Parts: sequence; structure tokens; C-alpha cells
Amino acid sequence: MKKTFLQIEHWTTQISMAAACFMLAVASVLGLFQIITRFVIEQPAEWTEVLIRFSLIWMVFMGIPAAFRLGAMVSVDVLYRASPPWGRRVLDALVALASLSLMAIILWWGQDYAQRGQVQSVIGLEDVSMFWAYIAMPVGAVFAMIGIIGNFLDPKREELENAQ
Repeated sequence: MKKTFLQIEHWTTQISMAAACFMLAVASVLGLFQIITRFVIEQPAEWTEVLIRFSLIWMVFMGIPAAFRLGAMVSVDVLYRASPPWGRRVLDALVALASLSLMAIILWWGQDYAQRGQVQSVIGLEDVSMFWAYIAMPVGAVFAMIGIIGNFLDPKREELENAQ
């Protein structure tokens, strides 16, 4: 069961990281396009600002799961280093529970925002609903929850190892 969950977690983390990288690339290309249209052609494309903002929101929420999985998101270094081995596992459980609670809140309110945002249009892109920006919160929270549980089952301490 643990091995199966960790395999699923590995794939979901890879998918979320690929999506985050893609959104960063989209934001970069749109930013370059905006610079060219504004300063070279002198005909600014207002819609690029909105899409850059959307892509950065998606990038953040899709990058969070990888940070949680690598143990780099919530770090209690001093307590972890000073704790005995059994205390470290308790600390891991507390951090995981706190992180899962936060992600549950983001999931709950994010889906509420997304539902309410369905009727709201985006300035500059009147045909696009704000739903597409707000839905990044619950989607990212679900991926992050999987990463948090994966990190609890199979801890990775890359932040701690690189800090020394």
C-alpha cells in the first residue's frame, strides 16, 4: 500500500512540477511578447498582463507540491536537529498535520472562490472567467496534500542536508 501510494505521489509531483515549469515558460514568453509590443511596436497588448498573472498563480500552486515533497516547504530545522530520533518523527507528524490543515483550508476556500468566480469575467479577457485563476488553489492543494503525505511516509531532507 505504501509503495503504491509513493508511486502515485511520484507521478503527481512530477506532473505538478511539469505544469509549474510550463507556466513559468508561458509567463516568460508572454512577458517578452509584452515588452516587444509595448516598446518596439508601440502597440501594447493588455491581455498579456492578465495571462502572465494567471500563469504565475498556477506556477506557484503547482510548484508547492514539489517543495512539500522535498521537505523544503515547512522547516523546523533547530527543533529537528535538537530532537532525539523518536522526537523527530513526532515533529514530522505535527508538521504534516499542520500542513495538511492549511491545504484543507486552501482547498475549501479555493473551490468556493472558483465557484463564485464563474460569473466574474477577467478585465482584458472578457470571454474568460475568473474560475480559471481561482481553480489553481484547490488543484494545487490536492497535489500538495499528496506530496505532504508522501513526505511523511518517505521523508526527504534535502533542505537540511544542503544547509550544512
